[in-house]
Amino acid sequence: DIFTFAIPDDDATKFNSEEEYYLGPIVTFKNDNGKLEVIDGQQRLTTIMLLLRAFHVSFGNMQDENSKRTREMIESCVWKTDEFDNADKTKLKIDSEVATDKDKDEFLSILNTGVAPSEMKSKYAENYRFFQKKIDEFLHGYPSFFSYLPARILNNCILLPIEADNQNTALRIFSTLNDRGLPLSDADIFKAQFYKYYSDKGEKDNFIKRWKELEEVCEKIFKPMVGTPMDELFTRYMYYERAKMGIKSSTTEALRRFYEKDSYKLLKNDYTLDNLTELANFWNDISNQNRERFSDRILNKLFVLNLAPNGMWSYFLSVYFMANKDINGNLDDDKLYRFLTKSIALIWTYAFYNPGVNALRTPIYAEMIKIINGEEVAFEEFKFDKESVRQALLNYSFDNRRPITKSMLAWWAFNNNEQAYLSLNQSFEIEHIYAKNRQDTDSGLVDKKNLERLGNKSLLEQSINIRVSDFRFEDKVKKYKGYMNDKGKNIEGTKIQDLLSLNEKYPEFNE
Repeated sequence: DIFTFAIPDDDATKFNSEEEYYLGPIVTFKNDNGKLEVIDGQQRLTTIMLLLRAFHVSFGNMQDENSKRTREMIESCVWKTDEFDNADKTKLKIDSEVATDKDKDEFLSILNTGVAPSEMKSKYAENYRFFQKKIDEFLHGYPSFFSYLPARILNNCILLPIEADNQNTALRIFSTLNDRGLPLSDADIFKAQFYKYYSDKGEKDNFIKRWKELEEVCEKIFKPMVGTPMDELFTRYMYYERAKMGIKSSTTEALRRFYEKDSYKLLKNDYTLDNLTELANFWNDISNQNRERFSDRILNKLFVLNLAPNGMWSYFLSVYFMANKDINGNLDDDKLYRFLTKSIALIWTYAFYNPGVNALRTPIYAEMIKIINGEEVAFEEFKFDKESVRQALLNYSFDNRRPITKSMLAWWAFNNNEQAYLSLNQSFEIEHIYAKNRQDTDSGLVDKKNLERLGNKSLLEQSINIRVSDFRFEDKVKKYKGYMNDKGKNIEGTKIQDLLSLNEKYPEFNE
């Protein structure tokens, strides 16, 4: 595109020197060291630098006046210059502080040496070799126009510099401008703050290693609807720091705004990264259902919470863990069991009695502060009237599309004392024990609404749910328990204990 602009119709003489080609903005701010940090435009800036460096090499020792002048112009872009515009080729104008970009050394090496050998595998090297190939083709195809193209790139291709007063302003400008490419996440901003802190301590390499390990854990266990997996970790940790500050307001600040207070003070210490790592490992063990860390009864409660109608429990549990873990990162089993039981009671009741996550914030945030103060979770100020809850339950429509329905069925499954823990990797669906189409093929029900009552529903493994389909009760029970198929293969049954013993309670399953 730039070639077509600079050499229109393959003829350099047709170029209009008054025209300009707009490449886009470069958004920067001046950091504490007086250097300009690039917030938006890293890709176009690094690409242009590589292109100019490739041109510089191609000019070599050309001594004609146009070539010498163009080479000097390129040098003043790539390297720092003295007061007479002489380039110091030991000092690049650009540096990379991308904490986890393992290829940045190749980028800087290419700019310093003008060489990208085949053993270099980075995108920087790939781009540079592409430019070298295209420039070589251009030199052979248009030898008389050769010096015109880089000169026109330097003189007529426009980058709009926007220097903000501070990082926050730069980020806001970036957010407004950036409608393409990959936007910066909150965690990217936090990483930069950590990077500076640990670099100043001489622990840059160790930080980069720890951050990459943390990213790998988070990407494996967190699947947030909004933001990145690392953003999710910072969010869960935010609630702990928030509770330590005694904040129980139901209005929650945006993640970046919370951490940027006092010039990112929370990210400029030795304990925050340790805490984040410990919190990530805790959630990793929950995700993996680590039986060395958790008892089966705790894993059962956590399974139920994984089907919670909203995500508030994960923030609540994160605060509990951070406040109650021992020196080895472990929690007391009995206390944790009571905490999870109370949490389920509150969250589930709110789901059908006072639905919406906003209502839940008031009791949860208040209790987070009590956790920090060493008090056991009791929700003393948020008790329900038992009869009102009973009526709300009876009047509630537990439709399959409502998350609380599957949540309730999971809770019910574990009320059976013989129920073993269930795997989070297993897909469960909602089974209608009295099949929905039996209403049409059998004599029918007195009240069709009974089909959708919780008493006619159960969790059931997806594969078995497909298998039992619309069979009658006596045939379903056989398939619940497992059976030998026509080919003599043993077909495994369900792990849901309540379904396995259902025919012992009811000879048939009717209204």
